[in-house]
Amino acid sequence: RIQSWLFAAQSMEVTTVPTSPIAGQKPGTSGLRQKTKTFMSEHYLENFVQSTLDALVAEGVPVKGGTLVISGDGRYHNKTAIQIIIKMAAAAGVGRVWCGDHGLLSTPAMSAVIRTRSRGLAGMAPFGGFILSASHNPGGIDEDFGIKYNCENGGPAPEKVTNLIYTNTTTIKEYKLCCGLPEIDLSAPGSYTLGGGAFRVDVFDCVEDHMGLLQQVFDFGAIKALFAREDFSFVYDGMHGVQGPYAKKIFVDEFGAPASSLMNCEPKEDFGGPASASHGHADPNLTHAVELVARMGLNKEGREIETTSEPPVFGAAADGDADRNMIMGSRFFCSPSDSLAVIVANASCIPYFAAGLKGCARSMPTSCALDRVAEQLGIPYFEVPTGWKFFGNLMDSGTDAFPGKPVYTPFICG
Repeated sequence: RIQSWLFAAQSMEVTTVPTSPIAGQKPGTSGLRQKTKTFMSEHYLENFVQSTLDALVAEGVPVKGGTLVISGDGRYHNKTAIQIIIKMAAAAGVGRVWCGDHGLLSTPAMSAVIRTRSRGLAGMAPFGGFILSASHNPGGIDEDFGIKYNCENGGPAPEKVTNLIYTNTTTIKEYKLCCGLPEIDLSAPGSYTLGGGAFRVDVFDCVEDHMGLLQQVFDFGAIKALFAREDFSFVYDGMHGVQGPYAKKIFVDEFGAPASSLMNCEPKEDFGGPASASHGHADPNLTHAVELVARMGLNKEGREIETTSEPPVFGAAADGDADRNMIMGSRFFCSPSDSLAVIVANASCIPYFAAGLKGCARSMPTSCALDRVAEQLGIPYFEVPTGWKFFGNLMDSGTDAFPGKPVYTPFICG
């Protein structure tokens, strides 16, 4: 049952805080990343958020009265940063803020929420979202923190927007927030109406929208049948990142995998920390996902090792914000470049792509295996610079953003 709370109007008073530019706030290909203590320092987070909100207003984005999503990968400072941004959103005139419960949303889930959660209701679709993540970088007070902004299409802000954000960070003189707003309880779904109805915060199940989208793309019945087979065994390593709740709800509750098949699926602020097998480095590769790799019968060099029992048939892991993965077979490792090519080669097995792909793309460091598959399939393929935002134009082909241009969707990239 979702709880609802109504708070007094006087909590909406806007406070203007004088500030000055802080050097080095230029977003990279995956937003702004710095040490956690840097983000915790005076004005640092606030300067960047205000610069982003100002850039959106300058670009004509409907910030006032609009819907903004705010969540992250659960690393240290995540929950505190969310509360700050909520207060700044209210001061900017945002009408609604949506947060995943416990302040969690994987990066793919953030995109799903932005694109689908409004369910077509007029005026409810988010104009964008803040993702608090430094991806696979270690988390903790002495480690890394990050923030990135995704636009109304669910994808990362294009360079036109990030350049304007950076310009604003070099000239900022003040930021605004509603200091009187109460702390929002992120521990469970709930609805908070503030300012006599002028501002609302909704906390929702962080898994539901992403799982709903996956159900539209994949044949959940066929996958569940696979999990029920006696000759199929499975293990998944969440690396103590954001993916834990998704793994439990999808693999265990939906597909029927035993709970024992999940490893490190409790999100932690330090991803397990230096004492963990991964040393708190939630990066799904042979070096850092050492527990999964050993369980699958390999060492960090990809060579076979002795095991006390037969390794599972299939294994997988995700990074801190769950936008990268590694898949493995028994005593076998599949590189991310090859796994992308394998998916494209077999895309017709996936209901969403059953009618065929119209395009695919890879980032520059990804191997050319995808190119060879695309050539065989006779579909267009592209190479883009490193960074998810460079896939955006291709993903949006066929929409109002690119009228009269070639259409490359349905589309797979990585």
